[in-house]
Amino acid sequence: MSNRQHFARRRCGIGIIAIIAVIALFGAASAFALDISLPPDTAAYRSSDLPGYQLVQQNCVLCHSAHYPQMQPGTSPRGYWEATVKKMKKPFGAQFADEEIPAMVDYLVKTYGAERPAAAALR
Repeated sequence: MSNRQHFARRRCGIGIIAIIAVIALFGAASAFALDISLPPDTAAYRSSDLPGYQLVQQNCVLCHSAHYPQMQPGTSPRGYWEATVKKMKKPFGAQFADEEIPAMVDYLVKTYGAERPAAAALR
């Protein structure tokens, strides 16, 4: 074996060892968990004496923030809220009784939608 072949083999062996070392280093680094602390969610549904308020509190925050209804157009009519609540049940699988839908819709449309006092004043 010539000197040239000997150095080529040796360089190849060193390259393989370097690759294995890099893989081992990245594998060890990814084994450590990253600890992330998020601030508490401060969003809350607007308090109300309407029966749907408690139902929305119990059912809606399981899947999304209370910001969701606040981001909807304030002119949204009852039909919009009814379709939205029904969509949460089917196809998205929210677990509430069909009998609870009218009360939830009533709360949402009167608190965030077209039937809220501020929206009525704009008409």
